Amino acid sequence: MTGAGDWQRDLLRELTGEGEREPTEERAAGRPASPAPAPVRPAAADTSGPPRPSDDPRLPAPADVPAPDSLPTIDPRLAIALGRPQHGDSVTRRAGAGLRRLTSSAARDVTQLTELARALQQPVTTGRVVAVTSIRGGVGKSTVSALLGRTLNHYRHDPVLTLEADAALGTLPTRMGAETVRWSCADLARILTPAMQLTDVTGYLVPVADGGWLLPASQGRVGAPLDVPTYRRVTLALRRYFAVTVVDCETLPGEVARTAMDTAHARVIVAPMTAEGIHGTRQVLDWLAQLPHSALATTVVALSAGTPDATIDAKTAAAHLREPGVPVVTLPYDRHLAQGGPIHTAMLAHGTRDAAVHLAAEAMRRAVKVR
Repeated sequence: MTGAGDWQRDLLRELTGEGEREPTEERAAGRPASPAPAPVRPAAADTSGPPRPSDDPRLPAPADVPAPDSLPTIDPRLAIALGRPQHGDSVTRRAGAGLRRLTSSAARDVTQLTELARALQQPVTTGRVVAVTSIRGGVGKSTVSALLGRTLNHYRHDPVLTLEADAALGTLPTRMGAETVRWSCADLARILTPAMQLTDVTGYLVPVADGGWLLPASQGRVGAPLDVPTYRRVTLALRRYFAVTVVDCETLPGEVARTAMDTAHARVIVAPMTAEGIHGTRQVLDWLAQLPHSALATTVVALSAGTPDATIDAKTAAAHLREPGVPVVTLPYDRHLAQGGPIHTAMLAHGTRDAAVHLAAEAMRRAVKVR
């Protein structure tokens, strides 16, 4: 019987081809270990997409699933209008933050960071799913999903997947920095088989520049929305390969969103820092508390500020949302995120990076508690 974390190391060796693994059973019996598989590395993020099944012997080639074309996530005519990304903090705020760090307690900061890293790096015996949703669109749900995916991938040493389960025209691929998309959830649902290895599966995914993997819900076209059977089939199958899957769901009360919230190990509800957003999110929390198996114990609220001119008092709003017994992490206004387009981690405001780490740690603490 191998240890709880061994499957993660085995998957990484399979993906990267680093080192040779000698199984415990073979060592105990005195038999020579099987040779390690040849290194197979994923395609770079700026390629036109993963190879077609007919071109790569590692990928199955079902006759009824033609390989879709690779399409850009942003129309090239629009991409030139994005402009140069700006830093989340102004020069003045960055200078002030530097002075505060100089005068803060180094021991306290190290202790806090150690605790957060321990929560983020907890070993898992089976893949964990963190579902992200909100009560309405345009409040930063996909942005929060992208921040969680990047943060977990940065801290963890096992495979992390960010999956889009939103309707067509979702923004997660753009926020994750994907230049093109090809295979979608619906495509993968028709291809996945129990015999596939991690290297087979990642051939259909989008490698993210900062690490990790992305599976879009569509190619950015208006078409049939993702349905519940497809979502269940894909998420259940991919849990074999990825330690953590962050799911960017559609908004509540969509059917896929309710299914994702019901089947996830942890839930993140994104609440806009407005009176209507806070009121609606509190109603969702009260509803979760009345379910036969309350989901509040595995729920976290991300209170997102979408404007620098918000008049709502953040502390009062967070206290109102905490009353049902859930933690609330406040995401401050960030100029870089408000600009739209790909998220550049180095350009995020210091407060945004801290909030993303706290939010990911809270979600992982709750995800690991579920057996």
